[in-house]
Amino acid sequence: MNELLLLGLNKSNKQMNLIAKKISEIRKSKGLTQEELAERSKINLRTIQRIENSESEPRGKTLNLICDVLQIDITELISAEESRTNNIGTKIINGFFLLALNMVLMGLIGYLTLDSNANPNSKFGGVILSFFLPYCIVTLTKKMIGMERMLKFGFGYITYFILIMIMHGFPIGFGTGLFPCLLIGLSVLYFGGGLIKYLD
Repeated sequence: MNELLLLGLNKSNKQMNLIAKKISEIRKSKGLTQEELAERSKINLRTIQRIENSESEPRGKTLNLICDVLQIDITELISAEESRTNNIGTKIINGFFLLALNMVLMGLIGYLTLDSNANPNSKFGGVILSFFLPYCIVTLTKKMIGMERMLKFGFGYITYFILIMIMHGFPIGFGTGLFPCLLIGLSVLYFGGGLIKYLD
């Protein structure tokens, strides 16, 4: 129960700090002092100071008066914290997705080439997949530059290459067809944007 209360207080403090910072920034950008804001909004100077120092959170009428003077929408102040929290959550989810996708790509290519039961047909399948899977990624990320795409979606390939070089050496990595497949995949991720433009 105490932990939930603390979490609620921390969230409230973060939101209060963000609102205070936003009010202070907008006030300064409009060239107003705290005294001028207090005078124009008909709010006590000490209240303005407490709000900007995150000692109290403006509510209801006080918040409306400050927003009227600063000519800002109340929802701007309140939604800023929510969008910031959503951005952090989105980045974490994207990070997990990228990690999982890279692991799947590594596993597929490794299974089709490096596996002891791999035959010429499965190796050929590895070559096909190492072109078409990255090409699909390129078609979905057309606005990304090649280097960014290669680092986001190809870091698994790069890691796999380094691990195989350390554990088995270049001859096995190349002889099994793993290294050529990894090279094809990375090349498509990097140069695929140019290929799509050429085909369009």
